[in-house]
Amino acid sequence: MINKVILVGNVGLDPEVRALESGAKVARLRLATTERYFDKQTNEAKELTEWHTVTLWRGLADVVDKYVHKGSQLYIEGSLRTREWTDKDNQKRYTTEIMATDMKLLGRRMEGAQTPATPGVVQDYAQPMAAPQPAPQPVYQQPAPQPAAPVIPQDSADDLPF
Repeated sequence: MINKVILVGNVGLDPEVRALESGAKVARLRLATTERYFDKQTNEAKELTEWHTVTLWRGLADVVDKYVHKGSQLYIEGSLRTREWTDKDNQKRYTTEIMATDMKLLGRRMEGAQTPATPGVVQDYAQPMAAPQPAPQPVYQQPAPQPAAPVIPQDSADDLPF
């Protein structure tokens, strides 16, 4: 069975981040995804926006706390999870949310923001961030010298066995 969700969208409100008694951090954010299509019947371009609740734990929640704000563009990968609870009127309620397993910051760095991304570069936060490494430089090597053909003196050419 597969339960996988991939979303690319914009954060609608500043994320809610809190620490549990155990010390684990959890972040919750609302992500808007917009589908654009052309309605042939009305001859108009239309948009359909869906709002998703995304929950991120531990290291991903740390990154959200530091770098994600209203308007941030994110790539989210995770799975759907439906929760049930009882409201104040004793009614059963349900909500479906995305439990994120991977997140990438997309788009440009906001002016004055302290983000690890450079403009147009995607940062992957599924794994711990490593110190930036310089880009590998191409290595150009001289071709190996070819062995020179043996020089045969003219007068000994008649002595060759072939």
